[in-house]
Amino acid sequence: MDIRVLQISDLPHIQQTNLTNLPENYFLKYYLYHALSWPTLSYVAVDISRPPKSPYDPPKIVGYVLAKMDEDPADGIQHGHITSLSVMRTHRRLGLAERLMRMSQRAMVESCNARYVSLNVRVSNVAALHLYRDTLGFTQEKVESKYYADGEDAYAMKMDLTKLKDQLDEEEEEKPEAVDEGEEVGDAGKKEGGKKKEKMRKVKVGRGLGVGDLVERNEAKA
Repeated sequence: MDIRVLQISDLPHIQQTNLTNLPENYFLKYYLYHALSWPTLSYVAVDISRPPKSPYDPPKIVGYVLAKMDEDPADGIQHGHITSLSVMRTHRRLGLAERLMRMSQRAMVESCNARYVSLNVRVSNVAALHLYRDTLGFTQEKVESKYYADGEDAYAMKMDLTKLKDQLDEEEEEKPEAVDEGEEVGDAGKKEGGKKKEKMRKVKVGRGLGVGDLVERNEAKA
């Protein structure tokens, strides 16, 4: 199973997954809006167990998470929102929904510096509540009366992303600095005149010098 970032060409297939599994459906342009506005936040699960018969065969998408950033947060805090999550019945109980959610949350922190993520879920959706509350750690904020078109109430849920951000910061700090330990080969590896080659020095260029410095130097040359 391959989980990757949503591509524009996936949109008709995730729309079909949505229509098959969920009563909350959207026009294709709504998916496109997410894909173009927040291209790093939505993911798809692709079944790659059977190789395509030809290069023109579409990917077998069996799940997706559609996510965005709240453009005008009422609390003034930058946060993400899960618009829709769905996995085909034939591929449930494989942990796909959890993996999709975690990858989207990670992208929210890395790409958009989200402080938390929110979502809405039907009060009758026991399986989804178990995933959000017990597996992922969402907390219930309030009940939104008659949130859905059929009149059912929704739980408004929220998950703090501070711990995830701290974890990603630690991972970044633990990464070793890139060091070029390779030796030069060929003629470049030979000593010239019995002397060692000078060490390379880092110098500031472009933005490091500042636009003003660059302009002044160019004018001086003129």
